[in-house]
Amino acid sequence: MFRSLRVPNYRRYAAGQVVSNTGTWMQRVAQDWLVLELAGASGGTALGITTALQFLPLLLFGLWGGVIADRYPKRRLLMITQVSMGVLALTLGLLSVTGTAQVWHVYVLAFGLGLATVIDNPVRQAFVVEMVGRDDLQNAVALNSATFNGARLLGPAVAGVLIAWIGTGPVFLVNAASFAAVLVGLARMRTGELNVSEPVPRAKGQLREGLRYVRGRRDLLMVLVLVGFVATFGMNFQITIALVARDVFHTGASSFGLASSMLAVGALTGALLSARRTTRPRLRLLLGAALLFGALETVTGVMPAYWAFLVLLVPTGIALMTFTTSANASMQLGVAPEMRGRVMGLYMFVFMGTNPLGAPTVGWMAEHFGARLSIVLGGAVTLTATAVVALVMSPKGTLLPALRRAVRPSAAES
Repeated sequence: MFRSLRVPNYRRYAAGQVVSNTGTWMQRVAQDWLVLELAGASGGTALGITTALQFLPLLLFGLWGGVIADRYPKRRLLMITQVSMGVLALTLGLLSVTGTAQVWHVYVLAFGLGLATVIDNPVRQAFVVEMVGRDDLQNAVALNSATFNGARLLGPAVAGVLIAWIGTGPVFLVNAASFAAVLVGLARMRTGELNVSEPVPRAKGQLREGLRYVRGRRDLLMVLVLVGFVATFGMNFQITIALVARDVFHTGASSFGLASSMLAVGALTGALLSARRTTRPRLRLLLGAALLFGALETVTGVMPAYWAFLVLLVPTGIALMTFTTSANASMQLGVAPEMRGRVMGLYMFVFMGTNPLGAPTVGWMAEHFGARLSIVLGGAVTLTATAVVALVMSPKGTLLPALRRAVRPSAAES
């Protein structure tokens, strides 16, 4: 399960990510709280604007991040993006501590963080294979997801305590300091042991070249289509869980936090289970995980009792993480090294860039048709998209056997 940690370079990187991801989740909570304090009665609108500004650069420039990832050494790029994010967190922390922070400051810094993320996302994804090689890529991707979801459990809890104790400003300063852990890990890497891909010389049309490459690969294109539908309609749990907790079961913020934690427990478990796989994920595993996630999400939306809703969030998180780690590894292992940055830039554009589109859509459906139906529709869209992709990718006459194998991916892969 933890075999990638035998690689010294990845071990240093992963240790830094544990610290930095925890700090990042702490900042997310503190940033939302600061916006609510500064905006007062307009806090809800201000929160929406902040989120939109943080994701807007990904929509505008996300594909160019992949081009940059292919052109320049990834380790050096990561050091630049980590320093940039640390400076942004430090700036927000100083503004908050000195009492001079205003809402527009948060807007500007959120947009700046989005710009850094445009480059950081594809570079970080493509750098994993340079640290561990192709054989351990699936494991490293899963461990990265486990680290992220572990921090998702710890970070908000620590942030809540610190905000109540010393306020939001110091939380931003703690996050700024946490980037030092990543920088130290990157600086201490043994560069001779990295599987570095040669940077692609600067030339015209490299972005279009990447798009043509994916368009000519039906396997990659179908994964992107499936990820797009799941990310847009099925993965907006921060909205749907909050609305179900408040409007359906009439519970408070603590119950919403518990539901988020249950989903994170499932995601962490799914990531660790995915780390046990030793081969490139097959299409039937990807389809099976997507089908299972869609079915579980649909059933979760109609649970009559809150305790049943909470229980089902755990297997839903497991299925979702199995799908996302399989999709990520499939994309990375299926491309030529010189195209990996651009392909992963496109992947992250689809995976994260759809959030500003999907979140308002899901929120609108919940407002007009009820919180339950928004979850059910998310699951239904996932099931439909998976069925269409299975139909397109399956050779004539083999669809039904493939789907039968897909609904039991663990047995098929063992």
